[in-house]
Amino acid sequence: MNVAKLIKKKRRFRFLRQRTPGKRRLKMSWRKPKGIDSPKRIERKEKGRVVKIGYRTPRAIRYLHPSGYPEVVVYNPSELEGLEGVVVRIASTVGKRKRMEIIRKAEELGLKVVNP
Repeated sequence: MNVAKLIKKKRRFRFLRQRTPGKRRLKMSWRKPKGIDSPKRIERKEKGRVVKIGYRTPRAIRYLHPSGYPEVVVYNPSELEGLEGVVVRIASTVGKRKRMEIIRKAEELGLKVVNP
């Protein structure tokens, strides 16, 4: 199966922490249910999905951008040298002037910038 089909097939589930729906105080970040009578730990279907190794993405498409290319974070224009067959993401800490330089140089080299 080729990479594009695997990426299209990939599904993302929301794994909710137990007892969080409807409670604003609790964050929605995952915590393993540990109570002895917890329906979530027992994996009752109506209580939602529990994180398991089987939900992991296939090794062929792990860490790839949805376009199918590996993603590289760039902090300055000199880091674009020698990059080929990748998608460029400009780091969030980069300012406006340097961001414009990176975009200009990426266009010259024929690289796609994900967040121009």
